[in-house]
Amino acid sequence: MPRIVGIDIPENKPTWIALTSIYGVGRKNVFEILQKANVESGKRAKELTAEETARISKALEDYKIEGDLRRELAENIKRLKEIGSYRGTRHARNLPVRGQRTRTNARTKRGKRVTIGAMKKDLRAKVETVKKEKGKTA
Repeated sequence: MPRIVGIDIPENKPTWIALTSIYGVGRKNVFEILQKANVESGKRAKELTAEETARISKALEDYKIEGDLRRELAENIKRLKEIGSYRGTRHARNLPVRGQRTRTNARTKRGKRVTIGAMKKDLRAKVETVKKEKGKTA
């Protein structure tokens, strides 16, 4: 596996797809990076030479990627929480930030459904049998 900026990129994919496995490199800016590095985009990642890999790494220095980008995003969210903005409080409560509805949907943010006030049939049957037994003994 070729290793670029500390990340193992998939070797059996075309270079332009393989580079998107690096955090901060997307399908839009990958072609700019490959053009700066003077590397053919259709070439498989395993076919890259050491020189081409070095040129890609050099081209990636101009971009904020991986740890730097993650740190900056975390600092931005932390700043929003500290100043008490609406977006900050939504992040703190783990709710959607950009105005989406929460009465339904928002499952990826809120997690698995937790039903409140309803019992499953088998649990209800057990509770009823326990009540009947207590009524007979009393």
